Amino acid sequence: MVKRWSAKRKREVVLRLLRGETVDEVSREVKVSVHQLEEWRERFLESGLEGLKSRGDTSQAAELKEARAKIGELTMELELAREALEKKFGRAPRKRSGPRRGQ
Repeated sequence: MVKRWSAKRKREVVLRLLRGETVDEVSREVKVSVHQLEEWRERFLESGLEGLKSRGDTSQAAELKEARAKIGELTMELELAREALEKKFGRAPRKRSGPRRGQ
């Protein structure tokens, strides 16, 4: 059983799937779960060989996912704060377009 798969070896397995071999058959033969093979196939179809070079959810991909979630959270908080200011003062605060004075 192979413990570590190179991108080229993953590609060969994915190509077998794309040529019509069943995922169950290939899974049994190469001793890789059906779920993992399907993930490799999706990554290959999205990004080619480069998509197979990463190992699962890479730290860079995980950081990007976290950053996007944080941006969404902060955007929501900003919108709620603007709404609260509108209720309190009757209008939204002005947007600043440049550096603050004295900077």
